[in-house]
Amino acid sequence: MSKKNSGGFQLGTIAALAIMCVFLAIANHNFYSVSNLMGILKQTAFNAFLATGMLMCLLTAGIDLSVGANAVFCACLMGCLKEAGVTSGLVLMIIGILAGACVGFVNGTLLTRLHLPHPFVSTLGMKNVLWGLALVVTNSKMINNFPSSVEFLGKATIFKGFGGGFPVSFIVVLVLYVCMGVFLSRTALGRSIYCAGGNIEATRLSGINTANVLTFCYTLSGVMAALGGIVSVGRSGICNGANAMQPYDTDAIAACIIGGASFNGGKGTMFGTMLGCLIIAVLRNGFTLLSISGAVQNMVLGLVIILAVLMDVLREQMEAKRRRLAAAK
Repeated sequence: MSKKNSGGFQLGTIAALAIMCVFLAIANHNFYSVSNLMGILKQTAFNAFLATGMLMCLLTAGIDLSVGANAVFCACLMGCLKEAGVTSGLVLMIIGILAGACVGFVNGTLLTRLHLPHPFVSTLGMKNVLWGLALVVTNSKMINNFPSSVEFLGKATIFKGFGGGFPVSFIVVLVLYVCMGVFLSRTALGRSIYCAGGNIEATRLSGINTANVLTFCYTLSGVMAALGGIVSVGRSGICNGANAMQPYDTDAIAACIIGGASFNGGKGTMFGTMLGCLIIAVLRNGFTLLSISGAVQNMVLGLVIILAVLMDVLREQMEAKRRRLAAAK
């Protein structure tokens, strides 16, 4: 996608977000309350971590359906260790992040070294494995009373008189997205990720180790999932293995696709993904304010994803037509 087209698409996404906010403000006057807006930012932070890893995979024309289950598993592993007597929050978080990275590395290895046909297969299988592991390590129980340092990222706020406080987790997300944006656009590895998604065979023939690039992306996805798991512990105060089958991965995919990423790879930005995360969070919040049932919520989110994919297909067709016309001149 050219910079001009990308900018136009992002303006459209911003306009869609603004229209949603105006509609919800009219439908429910509590939408624009400061406390509700801070709640939206808290909800955005969790999905934003998962969407970061998801975007890395989508850029390589892959996908990671295990991000949500990985986040829950890492949280449950920390809970298990806490119950076993580990009291250091720092140790718990380090182990959780390492566990998430290991899961991501296995996903990448299954794809690049064991040559499974598509990451859809391996990551879907991993999702179910992690669901079972999360239930096993917690003995199918909810665990609470985590150390305050573990809960800090998802729970802490600043400017506490400002609608309950501005969430620290969202500040961390903003810093992360700026750093990742620079990484993708300004570093050799970041450009290699885009190249691998655009044409992996040409990238390999140019001398880039595509297996290492893909493995890095899936490992990073695992790390981001673990950070999301830490945020979830701070938000809820508990870990629950049953949550591993919640549609967290669907929300992450939706955020990336709405933000301009493509299932065909090679397209997507951190700024667009942030817009997508905000749209998903506003949608979820609006559903709650308007007392819309969970069944309808899932239907609407599914339609949003289908619409975003359809728009991506139409963009591809328009760009292909422009290239043909330019070549004919």
